[in-house]
Amino acid sequence: MKKYLTLISLAIIACLLLVTGCSSQTQSGEKKDGTKVMKLGIVTNKDRSLTKGLQKFAELVEKESGGTIKGEVFSDGVLGGDRQVLEALQMGTVHGTAVSTGVVAAFAPRFDAFDLPFLFKDKATAYKVFDGPIGQEVLQDLPKSGLIGLAYWENGFRHLTNNKREVRTAEDIKGLKIRTLESKVHVETWKTLGANPTPMSFSQLYTALEQGVVDGQENPYGNVVTSKFNEVQKYLTNTGHVYNANVFIVSKVFWDSLTDKEREAVKKAAEESKTYQRKLNEEEDQSSVKYLTEKGMKINDLNAGEKDKIMQMLEPIYKQVSTAIGGDLVDRLVKAAK
Repeated sequence: MKKYLTLISLAIIACLLLVTGCSSQTQSGEKKDGTKVMKLGIVTNKDRSLTKGLQKFAELVEKESGGTIKGEVFSDGVLGGDRQVLEALQMGTVHGTAVSTGVVAAFAPRFDAFDLPFLFKDKATAYKVFDGPIGQEVLQDLPKSGLIGLAYWENGFRHLTNNKREVRTAEDIKGLKIRTLESKVHVETWKTLGANPTPMSFSQLYTALEQGVVDGQENPYGNVVTSKFNEVQKYLTNTGHVYNANVFIVSKVFWDSLTDKEREAVKKAAEESKTYQRKLNEEEDQSSVKYLTEKGMKINDLNAGEKDKIMQMLEPIYKQVSTAIGGDLVDRLVKAAK
């Protein structure tokens, strides 16, 4: 038996050495020929604007770097959920992603401020804040967590869907089991409205809706369409309760392996991809409502006065976030958003 176990151990060691010896790529993504392969992971469907943004980034970064960096995009959560991908970035086994600010807040708490309900009245205001001094300041919180934030891409305004009933009033929300982002702000928002929030990875969501684990969820139109949530959800309410940016993030392990010229190439590609992706997302918004209606989804607005009522109910969330991260940022953010 001991000899048998020794032979097995030797076989395992041999296999490990073979894998290690045959590997042409280091943890930071560099191949033996000097090319750096940038592994890009995201939870969204291959047809979603965010995934297409990563594909555009891969194309641009190869061009801008003169071919020394090549991007490989892995969509549909094949590399794991948002948190798993961010943890992989910290280790350097994945090199780039675009993740909702609410999820990023688990690694850099001040990002919670961006997910305050009804903070932004429109996209133009959101762009001004994220691309301006406040947005750039908060990106500087990421390096100490092993992450480098380069730009804010767009997920869009989030809307509520469910399979129980039409939601037209604040009262209609009570008791609904709603999947949320893995975010304290999102969980507290729905809890305050009387719902039963259930945080889970986006990659698990369709199955959870299909099996009735949750009654509903909240996402921008593009995610509802490309993930086919209309197949397992009857009702959509245009709540627009949160404008959701996605942070384009690079692994610090990977970033530190780059030359100055390559870093500039990554920065330029991230910025150009941001413009491209936001435009695609706007096109998704414009086409999605018609598509979902044609597919039989019942779409409605909140009744008159209900949005103001819900906003008043959610005022304590602002106080909670101010206490948790410091009121100065929240005060400046609210002022800038107005």
